[in-house]
Amino acid sequence: MSKIITIGREFGSGGREVGRRIAEILGFAYYDREIIFEIAKRTSLSEKYIQNVAEHKPIIPFPIHTGRTFWAVMPDYNQEVQKEQHDIIREMALKSDCVIVGRGADYILRDSKPFRLFIYSEMAAKIKRCQENNNKDYENGGDLSEKELAKKIDHINKNRADYYEFYTGLKWGDKSNYDLCINTSNIEPAKI
Repeated sequence: MSKIITIGREFGSGGREVGRRIAEILGFAYYDREIIFEIAKRTSLSEKYIQNVAEHKPIIPFPIHTGRTFWAVMPDYNQEVQKEQHDIIREMALKSDCVIVGRGADYILRDSKPFRLFIYSEMAAKIKRCQENNNKDYENGGDLSEKELAKKIDHINKNRADYYEFYTGLKWGDKSNYDLCINTSNIEPAKI
């Protein structure tokens, strides 16, 4: 059975760097955005669309009323993306010892008993880390003031929490859902 480490993380906390460093030190495979690339290969959907679906809980359609009730018929790719994501994460975990960042991998692989990390930090540290990385993790981030960047970080983390809670029924970031929680406010994740 493979050794699996999953990493949940707040945006700007350095969780991706922590995961990469752990994988490097242990000689484990590292999976993060590779999951999105693989979903795109298996479906006809763009990576950008998949990333958007994979980071937001689905919008439940409401009936449209115009004298009569009918449901708007739109293709729902949420289920397709979620199914592929679950399959890919399970396949990756079976292949070799690995570190998997985000995407609810801790929950998807719960029967495999992964070692579950959650990485967080104080807002000032997240802002600083995003500024040092030139906000490369999302578009137009380099043009934001500290106040706007803090708002963007909160928005991304709220989406992550909503997504996680929708698909798992668990509270994102709650210490009882993880084996180890690490505050990276005063450390540089790449130097762990």
